[in-house]
Amino acid sequence: MFRRFLGLDRTATDTRLPVGDQAEPTPGSAAETATARRIVARLNALPPDEARYLACFAYVMSRAADADLDVSDAETDLMERFLVEYGGLDEAQAVLVVQMAKIQARTQGQTEDYVVTREFRDISTTEQRLALIRCCFAIGAVDGTITAEEASVVNEIARELDLERDAVNAVRAEFHEQLSAVQALRRVGGT
Repeated sequence: MFRRFLGLDRTATDTRLPVGDQAEPTPGSAAETATARRIVARLNALPPDEARYLACFAYVMSRAADADLDVSDAETDLMERFLVEYGGLDEAQAVLVVQMAKIQARTQGQTEDYVVTREFRDISTTEQRLALIRCCFAIGAVDGTITAEEASVVNEIARELDLERDAVNAVRAEFHEQLSAVQALRRVGGT
């Protein structure tokens, strides 16, 4: 799945490799191709179970980021940081994985969202699933407000991960002040 997810199952004639939005090296240059190949080789060297875990983790984060139909640069940066922090990837690998996850979530979302989220449930611990939900809330809050749409998607993800309601509520409480409904109530109440 990870090879397909990252677009690594390419024919010999298809040499295009997604490398993210980097200023260096020059697009289309031999250095860019070499850099992309080194990153892909490092990703290919991951144990299959680890690769599958990271692919699912990145996909679900992208699903949360795309809840408002726009994945901002700040959301992208945060997803990359989480893959470095929780996935043990280096920055270049995280950029590639996040870019591929965003593409897959945007193009395959309706058919893959449930399947990939349930797969993550099957290969992760409760603590890892709660960490993913925390990441999803943080991605929604990166601009200061978790919209109703973003909260709804994170709630749906939590249900698909079979997380206990109390555990999800405890994570949500960490982001209480960023919830758009809470912010609206504070504006109306003048607090």
